[in-house]
Amino acid sequence: MAPRRMERFLGRMLRVVVKVLFAAFKLLAPQQRSDDNRRLPPIANTLLTVPAIQLAQKIRRKEVTSVEVVQAYIDRIQEVNPLINAVVKDRFAAALQEATLVDKLVVEETGGEDVLEDRLPLLGVPFTVKESFALQGMPNSTGLPSRRSVVSGIDAPSVALLKRAGAIPLGVTNCSELCMWLESHNHVYGITRNPYQLGRGAGGSSGGEGSVIASGASVIGVGSDIGGSIRMPCFFNGIFGHKPTSGIVCNDGQYPPPSGQQPGFLCTGPMCRYAQDLVPMLKIMAGPDAEKLCLSADVDLSKLRFFSVPHDGGSPLSSPVDPQLIQAQRKVVERLEADLGVKVKEMRIPQLKYSFQIWGAMMSSPDKDGKIPTSFAELMNGGGKKVWPVWELFKWALGLSPHTIAAIGLTLVEMFQSSHPSQFILQQKESLQRELEELLGLDGVLLYPSHPQLAPKHHYPLFTPFNFSYTGIFNILGLPVTQCPLGLSEEGLPLGVQLVAGKLQDRLTLATALYLEQAFGGWREPGHTAQEPTSTLNAPRFHSDTT
Repeated sequence: MAPRRMERFLGRMLRVVVKVLFAAFKLLAPQQRSDDNRRLPPIANTLLTVPAIQLAQKIRRKEVTSVEVVQAYIDRIQEVNPLINAVVKDRFAAALQEATLVDKLVVEETGGEDVLEDRLPLLGVPFTVKESFALQGMPNSTGLPSRRSVVSGIDAPSVALLKRAGAIPLGVTNCSELCMWLESHNHVYGITRNPYQLGRGAGGSSGGEGSVIASGASVIGVGSDIGGSIRMPCFFNGIFGHKPTSGIVCNDGQYPPPSGQQPGFLCTGPMCRYAQDLVPMLKIMAGPDAEKLCLSADVDLSKLRFFSVPHDGGSPLSSPVDPQLIQAQRKVVERLEADLGVKVKEMRIPQLKYSFQIWGAMMSSPDKDGKIPTSFAELMNGGGKKVWPVWELFKWALGLSPHTIAAIGLTLVEMFQSSHPSQFILQQKESLQRELEELLGLDGVLLYPSHPQLAPKHHYPLFTPFNFSYTGIFNILGLPVTQCPLGLSEEGLPLGVQLVAGKLQDRLTLATALYLEQAFGGWREPGHTAQEPTSTLNAPRFHSDTT
């Protein structure tokens, strides 16, 4: 019983920290505009509603030029970015020059369209990149004021592979300070807003990507995920995102670099508006390791086994799941059973209520050589001497701290995290790992809420900081997860669900995502609250071949 008493004690202490932060924020923070009723202008250029893979095809066939496509996205970014604050540094002039070279290549190519498609599958298609990734000539501060002047001299491997496939980067997008928070806010670039309601957050840490893609100002983007940093922004912004099986996509070229056991939990993956772009992006970003996933193999959804888990079992640290999300997941179950003739089994998995404790324990655990990970307090100080969180909190109250209250709060929570997980939590983790791997096998797909709440108002995650455990647990387990939009709530906010499969079975969740896009309409243009899709192009005719 001692380990359980210790876990309960730590849980109580963490809740005390949250209450302290809540009180400090309410008393000391300036009033934030959380009722911003402005709306994004509607999308006027139809090029902005074409999936990336189709744009590349149109460019190869000379139906449209890359310059026209790139200019359309530049215009849209300039139109919406003053409202959403997603793109923090652009490279528009360079992108147009690169698009001109693409158009020249298309004209001069003598081998035909097939040759270009094989060599350059994303030829001439614009994309955006999370600022924590190295993109040559672009800042790489990760929202840390002390890194404000850092400029990348190289490309991160995943970014380089997309460029090598012909894609053209437009710029870098905002993230949370040091990529460790549920909202994209820092003291270098400010706060990113949700395009569906500007008074709400875009999620973190890849919130800039989620917001700019959902706004129709980017079609595909690069994100990273160590606790849900792809999936939460994709959920809050109503787009698709994929956290691959751990170890498939190279994580190099990011700041901060993972340490301890964290390299096994961090994943780099695609974010996009259209499900049909997920597989091509993943193939490119994974490089030679894409072969391990058999992404071109047929997937017959009617032969899969589906499971539905409606909540985490009642963790005292996380919020209850919003009834609209439970209903949306139930509708997915009904459609799967009606359309595919499968029987979806609803389950309860008791170990999930320890998701945060498992995530926190494993994130702070030493590697196989006994080296403990760099603490968040050290990272806040540029990898040097640890910041003193109580002193930073005092400075923040006086408006003198260079750090956000969320980052300071994380250092406070970190004080209660042990670098040596309790035996009880290790047992829960191993038990959960075995149960899910046996359950999913080679043909199972699990439905699980993306987050217990809809996109929250700005700074409200400070009061529910452990809700990310709904996504974070799958980083620890190393399983592939696809985030899928499911229409809009009564308030006009995105609904969604996570699809989870066994290791290296990414193609199962990606094929299911294509089906759900057709069944539920996929991405909806912000400002449109009707439950009909805003474009027929985002719901291609479904078939079982993931190619």
